[in-house]
Amino acid sequence: QVQLVESGGGLVQAGASLRLSCAGSGGILSTYIMAWFRQVPGREREFVAGINSIGSRREYADSVKGRFTISRDNAKNTMYLEMNGLKPEDTAVYYCAARPTAVIATDMSLYYYWGQGTQVTVSS
Repeated sequence: QVQLVESGGGLVQAGASLRLSCAGSGGILSTYIMAWFRQVPGREREFVAGINSIGSRREYADSVKGRFTISRDNAKNTMYLEMNGLKPEDTAVYYCAARPTAVIATDMSLYYYWGQGTQVTVSS
C-alpha cells in the first residue's frame, strides 16, 4: 500500500518562500507520476504541478508558473515543491498525489494515492 506524507507547510508573509516535501513508501514510486494539488475551503481541489517518473517532464498551473518548481529524488522516494514569491492567494492545504502511469494528469480523480495535506498560509 502506497503511503504519502507531506511536510514543510507553514505561515509566511507575502513574497517569502517555502519548500514542501512529499515522502512516499510502500510502492515503486520511482515509476509513478507525482503531483501537487491544493484546496481551499468551499472550492475544488486544483492541480498545481506534476512531474513524470524520471523528472524530465514537468507541468504547472498557469497561476504558479515561474514561481513554483516541482522536483523529485527517486533515491529518497521524495517529491518537492519549491514555492517562491508566495502570494496570499496561494493559501491552501497542499496535497501530494501519485498515479502509476506515464502521463501527467491535471484531473484529481485520476490519481490513486494521496497524502493527508499540509497547510500553507500566506499573509499580506
